[in-house]
Amino acid sequence: MAAIDPADDVSAPALRELGPGATPLAIRAALLPEDRPDFDRAYQEALAEASSSYDLTVVHRVVNQWRGIAALQLDRVQFEKTARRVAELRTGTALPADASLAAVRAAAGI
Repeated sequence: MAAIDPADDVSAPALRELGPGATPLAIRAALLPEDRPDFDRAYQEALAEASSSYDLTVVHRVVNQWRGIAALQLDRVQFEKTARRVAELRTGTALPADASLAAVRAAAGI
């Protein structure tokens, strides 16, 4: 029996944590490691804007956008398949089977 990678676990509790009202910490934890710096930057920028404008709308927008991305990334295998399909539709050509996820995402524009 193969070992189960916790990052591949698409359990009900993980999905519940990413429901409406999900915390930024839960969202960040569910993201692929390479997306966390982009989330951190967007979240910090939103907080800075909210601090000066006294309007949390931008924070809510950023959190909800990244919540959707995190939910898609919960199932890493399905995320890669979806990204590959988007890349193929976008470029009109099949990607090599051994293409890295980074290359697939670049071709897909995600």
